[in-house]
This record gives sequence, C-alpha cells and structure tokens, in this order.
Amino acid sequence: MPEQSSPLDLPEGDPFGPHNLPYGVFSTPDRPEDRRVGVRIGNHVLDAGAAAHTLGSPYAGLLGQPSLTPLLAAGRTAWSDVRRALTAWVTVPAHRADVEPLLHPVDGVTLHLPYEVADYVDFYASEHHATNVGQIFRPDGDALTPNWKHLPIGYHGRSGTVVVSGTDVVRPSGQRKAPTDPAPVFGPSVKLDIEAEVGFLVGVPSAHGTPVPLAGFREHVFGLFLLNDWSARDLQAWEYVPLGPFLGKSFATSVSAWVTPLEALDAARTEPPARDVPLLPYLDDSGEEEHGGFDIRITVEINGQVVSEPPFATMYWTAAQQLAHMTVNGASLRTGDLYGSGTVSGPETAQRGSLLELTWNGRDPLELPEGKRTFLEDGDTVTLTAWAPGPHGTRVGLGDVTGRIVTAP
Repeated sequence: MPEQSSPLDLPEGDPFGPHNLPYGVFSTPDRPEDRRVGVRIGNHVLDAGAAAHTLGSPYAGLLGQPSLTPLLAAGRTAWSDVRRALTAWVTVPAHRADVEPLLHPVDGVTLHLPYEVADYVDFYASEHHATNVGQIFRPDGDALTPNWKHLPIGYHGRSGTVVVSGTDVVRPSGQRKAPTDPAPVFGPSVKLDIEAEVGFLVGVPSAHGTPVPLAGFREHVFGLFLLNDWSARDLQAWEYVPLGPFLGKSFATSVSAWVTPLEALDAARTEPPARDVPLLPYLDDSGEEEHGGFDIRITVEINGQVVSEPPFATMYWTAAQQLAHMTVNGASLRTGDLYGSGTVSGPETAQRGSLLELTWNGRDPLELPEGKRTFLEDGDTVTLTAWAPGPHGTRVGLGDVTGRIVTAP
C-alpha cells in the first residue's frame, strides 16, 4: 500500500473521514496549558480555532476557545455552518497548504473533557435491560414496573464526577448489606459494574417553565457520545429503596473525549421498536417526520477481550422522548447538560450491556484469559467502542471511552 502523501489522504472507508468530524478539546506537549477545540480527521486532530483564524472564518471566535461550550450555545444554524466549513477545509485541495500544518497525530496529544458539564440525567430506556434486571431481582413478580412503558424512567446524577475517557476510576466504598446479613457493613464495593450507554449533549438552553417538544430535539441537542455509567451494585441495592440511585452511581461516569454531531448520524436514523402501550401525546412520536432511534453498534471489552456487543437500535425510548419527558414539568435545559440512554442491552445474551446481566448477578461468571469475572476487579480496564452507518455505505466511528479500576483508598 503506497504511503499516504498527506494525513488528509485517508484509506477508503475510514470511520473518521470527512463524513464524521467529531469535536473534542486537546492540548499538545509543547503547550500543555493551551486547550484548543479540535476536530478528528482520520488519526489526526485539526486545530479548528487556528484553521478558522488562518482561513478567515467568521466562526474563529467560537472555535478559538478552550472549550466546546460557546459553540454548543451558538445554536443549530452555527453548528451547520461550522460543520460545512470544516468539511471544506479538510476536503478542498486549495486549503491543504493552510490546513496540513495544523494537524496533530491523535496519539501525540492530550484529550480533555471538551465542555463544562451542567446537569446530568441517566435513563433506563432498554426494555431488554429493564426486563433482565427485573427478572434478577423480582423473579416471582413482573419484570417491568407498571410505569415503565408509559414514561422514560430516569434519575438525576452528579455532574461533578463526569470524567473524560482514560481517567482512572477509584473503587467506591460505602454501605452494603446482603439479604442474609444481620446488619450493614462498610467497605469497598464488591460488585463494581459497567453500564454501556450512549450520551447526548445539550447545546441550546430552554426557558424555565417551558417544555421542549419531541420536534425540538435537533434544536437543542448538539451531538452524542459513548458513556459508561459505572455502578456499585451492592451499594445500590442497599441504598436505593425508596429514593433511588445515589452513592452506587455518583462516584464516576466516564464519557468519550469526542462528540459526534447529530448531522453526522443522519444515515443511522432508525425506527424504534414497536410500542405495545399507547403513549400520552407529549411522548407519542408516531407522527414525527424522522425516526427517533439510532442504529449504533457498541462493543464492550474488558482487558482487551470482547464480552458484549449491545445494539442501540433496540432502545424502547428515544433520545427525543427522553428530552421531552425531562422537561415536560418545566425543568429547564442548560448548555452542557448531559443525559445518558441507560444501559444498552439487546435480546441475546452476548448483547447485554452490564456485568449484572452478563453474569446474572454473579451466577454465571465470564471466562476471561486472566480468570473468571463476576464483577470488575482492581486493575481491570473497560473500553467501549462503537460505529454507526454513514452516508453511501460508510461507517461513522464514535470516540471510545475507557477506564481502569484502581484500588479503593
């Protein structure tokens, strides 16, 4: 294969080609304190602010920032204009002389959390996941709670512990109590788990007291990314009745360093599963112009070993429905709000997005090269990767999200 003459001469089918162009924030070893907005193209990152300045773009002010937050707040017209300009900068031969010096190898830069996190909400939108969890914990009752098919169940998380991919995750400590224990004990979690999810990033805020309808999804949501909502199942089981997740969830949520704009995923739009319970009007998406689902194929690896391949297309509740429900009571959106889909699980055993399901709460250990696993052990590294169908048969790669478990202090 001939050597590439330019980082912009990508192999055919590269999942990070010009059809993708996810956004991130990076710094270089020679200027570690200088955080810059970057756009990934192949195995390189383009200094978007420097390119905008060099090429005289009217959006140089938005892109020449240490964070994506100003761009997020600028709105859909700016998002489309900037994306159109970036596409031209990396594809039009006349721009090469200006653009090529502003490209940095991805493996030679440091990637940072690319926006200021405002609020964080996590949902529970996979019927397969919710059914599995119900069967594990309520084997003699109904797997789904009575409200599950009427509204997207969720909870408010802790935005201060959202961390970028590559950040170590300290094993959390807290109270736990097995059903047969006479009293709770305190100590490190012994049932540390993952949740393979897709996250959505809000750009444009909304007014307090004004719900966002289903059709407002594209106006408010900038893009999506992979998310791992680490979960301490033993702490969660003891604390969550009657108010829900707290310490078992709030210690860390890992997100990808790259945000894929919604426009890059138009070809991945798909119809959600058939709903067998009538929906209230604010959630009824049967008349919407575009499908609310996304055909995203996720892969979960533990220490480099593939353990699951969850399909996001199977999610019962869509991101637009989640946004509508999250704001229907008048709750406002802020720039930098994140919300997670909830664990993505498919109908097959090898499509389950948590160890709770994969091992059936420890009953069926996974066989890994380094030994059996029921839940995560110290030193384990979890990596989520994904791709979605792109235009003309291409693939859109999502930025991975990885984290290593370190011993509790």
